Amino acid sequence: MFKQFKEFAFKGNVVDMAVGVMIGGAFGKIVTSAVNDLFMPLISLLTGGLDFSTLFIALDGNSYETLAAAQEAGAACFTYGSFITTVLDFFIMAICVFLMVKGITALKDIKKKEEPAPEPEKEPRTCPYCCEVIRDEATRCPHCAAELPQE
Repeated sequence: MFKQFKEFAFKGNVVDMAVGVMIGGAFGKIVTSAVNDLFMPLISLLTGGLDFSTLFIALDGNSYETLAAAQEAGAACFTYGSFITTVLDFFIMAICVFLMVKGITALKDIKKKEEPAPEPEKEPRTCPYCCEVIRDEATRCPHCAAELPQE
């Protein structure tokens, strides 16, 4: 069983997938930081100082000044501001992944354009009478001696 696990765990695809997951996790942290530290302050500036992370509704019916006060009181909170931030985080991540895939595809297309396409092989000329292969320059078939139509 250990041998089978070792064969599975160290196959190229599994290792590639593990590296992708680790890079994806790190990339996710970068995007989250970009959303929280760069984009949300700009959006807050455009919306008149609104901080999305503090938007909430206390579900116990009481009114609290801040989210921290509501959570300290033990009230269940509907924190829709955090949800908005997470949705924005997702969209920025999706745009980044889309642009990366588009860039990689463009690089592959450039590489394909640089390689000249092989010319298709011309079908050999055949005699219309005996169906044997003949040279393009021939005026008579060397197999049946028939006079060939000129093309």
